[in-house]
Amino acid sequence: MSQVEQIEQNSSVSYRVAAQELTITTASSVLNKAAYVSSQCYTKTVDENNVAHNPCFSCHINSEEPNYIDDPDLQESYAFSEYTVTNRWTNLFKDRTQQVANITDDAILSYVRQSNYFDENNSIVLNEILASVPNEWDYNSDGIWSGYKPDCYFNFDGEGFDQTPQNSYTGWRAFAYYPFLGTFWPTNGSMDDVLIRLPKVMREDKNGAFDLNVYKINLAVVESLIKKNPVKIESVDETIYGVDLNNNGVLDVADEVAYNWVAPKYDFATKKYTNFSMHYVGAAKEALIENTLHIAPGLYPEGTEFLHSVRYMDVQDNNSLTMAPRMKELRYSKKTAWNTYPELNNATKAEIKEKEAFPDRLRTISGDAEHGLRNGLGWIYQGFIEDKKGYLRPQTYEETLFCIGCHSGIGATVDSSFVFSRKLDEAQGVKSWYHWSQKALEGIKEPKLSDGRYEYELYLQANGAGDEFRDNDELQEKFFDINGSLKSEEMQKVRNDISYLLIPSIDRALELNKAYKVIVEEQSFIYGRDAHIKPVENVHKEVEALTPTKVTVIRK
Repeated sequence: MSQVEQIEQNSSVSYRVAAQELTITTASSVLNKAAYVSSQCYTKTVDENNVAHNPCFSCHINSEEPNYIDDPDLQESYAFSEYTVTNRWTNLFKDRTQQVANITDDAILSYVRQSNYFDENNSIVLNEILASVPNEWDYNSDGIWSGYKPDCYFNFDGEGFDQTPQNSYTGWRAFAYYPFLGTFWPTNGSMDDVLIRLPKVMREDKNGAFDLNVYKINLAVVESLIKKNPVKIESVDETIYGVDLNNNGVLDVADEVAYNWVAPKYDFATKKYTNFSMHYVGAAKEALIENTLHIAPGLYPEGTEFLHSVRYMDVQDNNSLTMAPRMKELRYSKKTAWNTYPELNNATKAEIKEKEAFPDRLRTISGDAEHGLRNGLGWIYQGFIEDKKGYLRPQTYEETLFCIGCHSGIGATVDSSFVFSRKLDEAQGVKSWYHWSQKALEGIKEPKLSDGRYEYELYLQANGAGDEFRDNDELQEKFFDINGSLKSEEMQKVRNDISYLLIPSIDRALELNKAYKVIVEEQSFIYGRDAHIKPVENVHKEVEALTPTKVTVIRK
């Protein structure tokens, strides 16, 4: 039987049979109790020539209120505990050369082109299975799946709104963004997308009926508050909503949501916040007044959801690369609680104090595979990942623990998330509400920091490579000369088209697809899910706590 025939046969196996292969781990049964410390944190920052490389600043950076972590000091040393000095991401050190060589190009392309999200009727497979949850997935044995049930059809209109086969709105909206530094560049193994959905009350008019215009305005208000900048909108008659969106003191026609934040006052008599300088519209306006919904710069309203699919790479007929139908992972997060600035500040101080008093104590992360894990800042995280036959299954507690560190303990996030703050800026005349399947990375200009520095160039210069492990030889040869200096003529090509940097060759894409497929066959995600073929050399197996990294600290 050929590889292609074998993969197709596997795809015809009953999903419910495949579901029986999962045994849900609990917090007490994990092998890596500090799985929230990422594999990238073990990078060797000094090479054999005693040259320092700094990929650390992408995550550990000076933050803005209300992210009080502000951790650029973590660029300077390996701040590990007695337990975390050992690198338990042992997949990094495996040689997969022969296993990858055993998979043909035709076989891997056949595999990635099969959707594990939709069935042949375009129904969401997981949603149907979760309606009658397998016992192996039912953490509390109540016969009901209490976590997220996938409900996005990846069927986007011209404004990025997802629609069901019956042409109704699911609430999910796709947006284009500058891919985060390093790991999530496609050249390092995966393509991905991110969608946002605001709570139902923010999608309704004052009478409780779904209103697309209300929803678009509220999304713009949230974007303005997250970016702390004005956001362009279609011309809106403010008298319809009774909200001065452009903050010019009168109700007129607005073509932007102006960022003009003044902290609201607290009325001790009514025990409510009043005098909002920025407002939501529709039903959310009344919810804001009643304080059942909240608003503040740098924070999402409670009920906000994100959906993030991580994909293999596929080859189109014109030899360009695109997102494959097959998902490696489907990641989900929801903000379930509102925390004020003082509460977030106190939580950060308490964590710092505990770390100082008990440096070897590991974090306690509450939650389970069914309900998701809590990050301690008001968000829950949950995910689905491929099983041995390629079907999506719920992640175990330990597999989800992998997500928590980056989404709760670093300076680079905005309210625990990464990319909505990196959404393309429509104020510069760039369309940004679309899915990558509608328009790819080609033609997007390189992002700049607030001080004018080019962000991707800064990363390449500081790191001396295009990934944390300095393992991407293709990018290295393309952008660096024999002395390790950036080729200026190559960087000039990135200025107006980031795809020149971020998209790998077809050969590399297929090899990385195969390398990840090996991990899927092993079901060895708890030992690392970074796609590579040969053992990664620039990673510590053991680190002495507080060892200096010798890098030059970078601030944004």
